[in-house]
Amino acid sequence: MSAVSIPASPLERGTKKARVIVWIVLAVGLVWTLVPLLWMFTSSFKNDQDVTSADPKVLFAPTLDNYTGLFTGANNLTPYLWHSIVAAGLSAFLAVAIGALAGYGLARTQMRGKKHLSFWIISTRMAPIAAVVLPLFLIFRQLGLIDSIPGLVLAYLTFDLPFAIWLMSAFFADLPPSLEESALVAGCSRWQAFWQVILPLTKSGLVTTFVLCLVFAWNDYAFALVFSGPNSQTLPIAASQLVTQTGIDWGQLCAIGTFVVVPMMLAGLAVRRWLVTGLTLGAVTGE
Repeated sequence: MSAVSIPASPLERGTKKARVIVWIVLAVGLVWTLVPLLWMFTSSFKNDQDVTSADPKVLFAPTLDNYTGLFTGANNLTPYLWHSIVAAGLSAFLAVAIGALAGYGLARTQMRGKKHLSFWIISTRMAPIAAVVLPLFLIFRQLGLIDSIPGLVLAYLTFDLPFAIWLMSAFFADLPPSLEESALVAGCSRWQAFWQVILPLTKSGLVTTFVLCLVFAWNDYAFALVFSGPNSQTLPIAASQLVTQTGIDWGQLCAIGTFVVVPMMLAGLAVRRWLVTGLTLGAVTGE
């Protein structure tokens, strides 16, 4: 039996000149992305003189003063960090939980205008934040949700949930309906078929959706600026408070930037296998 040949990728099929150009473009993109992050990370370990020096300091004596300063005195970062973890994590979890249920119903329901409904759901995610801030502020003020973690969670859900529904419906649409039919014939209820058969098969979709929703909520500044207060401010708000009329504390600002960026990078690397599978499998069907 002859071995099954694997089709060559477009990069492998291209000419040598085309491959060189592609690698150059990829290298430029990688440098463009990583150099600012690396500079921010190294600057977080510089003292005030080195970080504001007119001549960039590549070799310097590292110090932890910027990080210790974030957790001492008036610049205690602990509550901001806790608020970010709770608000971002809870909103991402709820978006995935509700999005999976709604996405499954959207994928399996046959009705007129289904594609229009799917597009309407994702179009709400395309709306600018400025268009929804004022209505949400008026509603949250009446409900007493301003300056509260539940208020931030609901604000993040207004943008996370449509994206989660649309993305999860694409994953469920990739699965053949015969899987549920076999489970129903075996004696499972509709809920058991979904929970025990369908949901485990969309693990990559669940992880992809959770990580993307988490990144949006973790990095959000606009919603946190409008709806949060002393009891619910997040890391991006803490970073903005270092920019004052008397100057900018660049060392601590870089340290906060590291706190914001590094956890999301580590989360993406930890789940990169499911993340890549999700973005290249279910997301491209676009129900």
